[in-house]
Amino acid sequence: MQENADVTPAERKPAAVVTNADVASAPEGVRRTAAGEGARPIVVMRPPAFSFDALWHSARRLTHYGDLLYTLSLHRLRVRYKQSVLGALWAVLQPLALMLIYTVIFSEVARVDTGGMPYPLFAYTALLPWATFSTAVSTATSSLVSHANLVTKVYFPREILPLTYVIAALFDLVASSLVLGVLMLYYDIALTWQVVFLIPIVAVLAVFALAVSIILCAVQVRYRDIGIAMPLVLQLWMFATPIVYPLSAVPAQWRSLYMLNPMVAVVDGFRGVLIDGTAPAFTPLAVSAIVAVGLLLAGFLYFKHVEATVADVL
Repeated sequence: MQENADVTPAERKPAAVVTNADVASAPEGVRRTAAGEGARPIVVMRPPAFSFDALWHSARRLTHYGDLLYTLSLHRLRVRYKQSVLGALWAVLQPLALMLIYTVIFSEVARVDTGGMPYPLFAYTALLPWATFSTAVSTATSSLVSHANLVTKVYFPREILPLTYVIAALFDLVASSLVLGVLMLYYDIALTWQVVFLIPIVAVLAVFALAVSIILCAVQVRYRDIGIAMPLVLQLWMFATPIVYPLSAVPAQWRSLYMLNPMVAVVDGFRGVLIDGTAPAFTPLAVSAIVAVGLLLAGFLYFKHVEATVADVL
């Protein structure tokens, strides 16, 4: 880059070296004043200490990147179905197709007992939260690797990338719910006030999906086997979740261990609130929330610890 000939070496001011904590805590006006005086703020990325204080500073810094999060999330939705004939209808067709297949296999062939519940509705209400989780994790896992050009050239909190994929998956959940409304009308299932419990259920789903996503995308930067193994892992995980069969089919002696899977309470609660009109069991949902939040905190700390070397490895 050619330097300005009007500025002598003596007049040229050195760049200001600013750490992550300084950038996060310094007021916006201070940064503008420094820029006006000729100082150029530089972010020096270092692995933060494993502490809640570092976690708080990193989370607070995200508030300064709200516009970037919105822009990338909107871009994610536009690009996902770009140049496809059906467009956003793919978000509906995928769980719908699985519902039809499972209805034939587990209703006509295997004859799974659903307690008198129509199997298409039984399967579809469980497939909605599962498809959201599966889509978020499978796409967010490769978010850092697929955006290597962006990550290696521009600084921004890297966790924004997997977060945008989770937001896009939640949008698919809303779109797929339109078909669920049609099925409920067809089978004459009315909504009750218990539907308000969908808010904590979806919140646990989103937190758990984000927790798994940020851990896996950070690991995949160094071990690309993660992306290759994801389809198999998610397939096995699905059959370890009460989607094609009811929770009551799980043997009682295995149920406590089985409930440690946060998706069990999410899927079973989602189905019960909409079809049975009952509130979700508090204890399983609380355990799922604790596991999801704990995993998110641990995953976020790990993600920020390895963030400083992501660009080098990519």
